[in-house]
Amino acid sequence: MQNISEERDKKQEFIILLVLGTLIALGPFSIDAYLPGFESIAQDFDTTISQIGLTLTSYFIGISLGQLAYGPIMDKYGRKRPLLIGLGIYFLAALSCMYSPDLTWLVVSRFFLALGAAGGMVAAKAIVRDVFPVNEVAGAISILMLIMGGAPIIAPTVGSFIIDAMGWEMIFLFLAIFSVLMIFSVTKLLPESKTPDRAVNLRPKQVAVNYFKILTHHKFWSFSMAGSFAIGAMFAYISGAPKLFMENFDLTQKEFGILFGINAAGLILGSQINRLFLKKYTPFQITIFNSVILLVLSVLFLLNTIAGFGLVFTAILLFLMLFLLGFQNPNTTALSLEPFEAKAGRASALIGSLKMILGALTSFAISQFHTSSTLPLAIILLVCFAISFALLFKFSNQEKKALKFSEV
Repeated sequence: MQNISEERDKKQEFIILLVLGTLIALGPFSIDAYLPGFESIAQDFDTTISQIGLTLTSYFIGISLGQLAYGPIMDKYGRKRPLLIGLGIYFLAALSCMYSPDLTWLVVSRFFLALGAAGGMVAAKAIVRDVFPVNEVAGAISILMLIMGGAPIIAPTVGSFIIDAMGWEMIFLFLAIFSVLMIFSVTKLLPESKTPDRAVNLRPKQVAVNYFKILTHHKFWSFSMAGSFAIGAMFAYISGAPKLFMENFDLTQKEFGILFGINAAGLILGSQINRLFLKKYTPFQITIFNSVILLVLSVLFLLNTIAGFGLVFTAILLFLMLFLLGFQNPNTTALSLEPFEAKAGRASALIGSLKMILGALTSFAISQFHTSSTLPLAIILLVCFAISFALLFKFSNQEKKALKFSEV
């Protein structure tokens, strides 16, 4: 009987993770799916591709602010109701994007699309913290990363197929239909994991105070910022990769797509191998060790940039960095959430927002360097990984001192 019960639990956990993984993938999928249509959108609106980039900017603003808004709302009213409302907003915004008469309308619609997608990103991490024991959170998030990591790989391919066949507007019809399927999945398959807490204050001043308390918590600050700077490095790579490989190494668009996909696969592979390591080591042990290796790799990448060792060595270094980031993201997220059971929604929202902000900043920094040199990318990678390592190293030293003090 116990085995049957355990099998049911495992099956239910798998279903929950599958739904949550799809929810958390909605955000990045909504970014990448319409990218192949930039030229077509620019032609239809009689503008430039760089102006179409404003639709990405508004999306990043929406996804950052949206996560901060959903956090306290999900702690007060539970996870499912706000999540379903968010998916409803996403559905309406997707249709609004589809019928956009001009660029301004599309920019605003993309903002609301991001607000809707933010609900899934917050709920996924918060529900994992609700449902799984503390020592299993990192492993569960690794499974989410497997599903989420596939989104950037398949989204441009799906998008280009739809655009070639039916036009860029149909991308947003596809996203609208997808959101309807998610509404059905959440309603039927996802249990409510959080009892509503009417004591949670939603006044803006109190929300800001609560976020500040979470942010300044020693453990949260150390791991959320270390993870955010690591993600910032990944966004810098994503923004700088086209120039690096297509301009510096003269790869074709197809060759670049294959190489980009291989690196994305490295990120997914790392997140899954992380689950095996967690059986023997703690999330912190894995994280601090990986941060050292990432720092070393970023130094080698800088030296490679200066010396010019060529495409193969460059590709290997970047693959290894992405592979190790597959470990860092779920582990730093789990360690950040660990102190916050009652405030998991707000903590999850703050983590997501910090990562998007750091990612947007590093992407913006890369875009400001109008040069064929890859030195700016190498420097940003080194700075991000150095700060991430410093935060983890400082936390480790403080914990050792606290342990010695308690022993005395």
